[in-house]
Amino acid sequence: MAIEDNRIISSDDTTGPLLQESERDDEISHHDEFNGASFGGAVFNLATTIIGAGIMALPATMKILGLVLGIAMIVLMAFLTDTTIEFLLRFSRIGRKRSYGGLMEDSFGKPGRIMLQVAVLVSNIGVLIVYMIIIGDVLAGKNVYGIHHAGMLDGWFGENWWNRRTFVLLITTLFVLAPLTCFKRIDSLRFTSAISVALAVFFLVITAVIVIIKLFTDGLMMPRLLPNVTDLASFWKLFTVVPVLVNAYICHYNVHSIQNELEDACEIRPVVRSALTMCSSVYIMTSLFGYLLFGEATLDDILANFDTDLGIPFGPVLNDAVRFSYAAHLMLVFPVVFYPLRVNIDGLLFPTAPSLTNSNLRFGSITAGLIAVIFVGANYIPSIWDAFQFTGATASVCLGFIFPAAVILKDRHNRATNRDKTIAIFMIILAVFSNAIAIYSDAYALFKKNESTYSI
Repeated sequence: MAIEDNRIISSDDTTGPLLQESERDDEISHHDEFNGASFGGAVFNLATTIIGAGIMALPATMKILGLVLGIAMIVLMAFLTDTTIEFLLRFSRIGRKRSYGGLMEDSFGKPGRIMLQVAVLVSNIGVLIVYMIIIGDVLAGKNVYGIHHAGMLDGWFGENWWNRRTFVLLITTLFVLAPLTCFKRIDSLRFTSAISVALAVFFLVITAVIVIIKLFTDGLMMPRLLPNVTDLASFWKLFTVVPVLVNAYICHYNVHSIQNELEDACEIRPVVRSALTMCSSVYIMTSLFGYLLFGEATLDDILANFDTDLGIPFGPVLNDAVRFSYAAHLMLVFPVVFYPLRVNIDGLLFPTAPSLTNSNLRFGSITAGLIAVIFVGANYIPSIWDAFQFTGATASVCLGFIFPAAVILKDRHNRATNRDKTIAIFMIILAVFSNAIAIYSDAYALFKKNESTYSI
């Protein structure tokens, strides 16, 4: 999985040379000009991996859970994410592995590595198609049940051939996304990652400004502090937020890559905690302000709420600022999520080939092929949110909870403590139980929606 070099890393209590591994994904070509990634660059890259499309679904979790339980769940998921990443890093050191895939192979053999690669493939392709669809919706508009909802370019310039959805996505892909995906080191994306995080904060600030304006003009309704549980169905619905929160924190597939490029690999734990603290703060503020602004009218994708009249001065300008900042944010997140996808599909298709960084032909072919698949998916799949809830949730839960917990329970080197195993069992039960309920709930809602459509 991860692209690595042979720098010295720390073991449990000592520092020693990394054992030479035969795994193809543990090799990297040496670049004399590259002396290691900085702490700040690593934090921004990991934070950019975390903050993606999931941020727009978080205000809806507040609507289901209420403010108190919603904020508590965001914090809990941050702690669980930190714990699972600590599991991965600690057992990677014990097994002398420097990639997630290498750790899975160490614990479960080649089937373990393949399961990990397939999970990354399913999760990241789904996520990147969603990113491109959202970018198209924001810039060029979308059609819902035959009705065209104008995008920003339509609103500014009217409908023209050059601002139609396919052409806009083609230009965006060729001149923005494709060039950013051509970097061979993830550290090369540190500046775009910093801008991406800044755009997420900019979105947050604008939302806060709108909330303050609404508070002093029209007033805001008091939000619910606790969930509204009236029957068994409303109780089960509480568990449907878990896949959303898990997706919001998935970054495990990039942690080893970021660690391997650090100038001091021992800094990875502070990097992880700094990134999680930053992202949790953004998540809490976004959820709070989004729910305060729209209340019970908060949609599953809060970006859709900004298509309406806010009823305040300069409302359309603020709407455009929110949507554009988010679309630009996704454009800069795209290459960071694309990076592990390319490495994993290369490992899946060419498991015995030399390092991907040493083959420009293979690197370019895989990059172009994946970009083409994502572009076609974004143009010819009208709405993949339902499919993303199923495939993304299951794959992401495997990456974030089930695989790290399984490594602990397998404990091939007999180094797991009783506390480790207790936490691992809890995470597996939580993941399986909540996602089974969420999938059932989504399937039932989709069935009822189709049933009502056919009855009309």
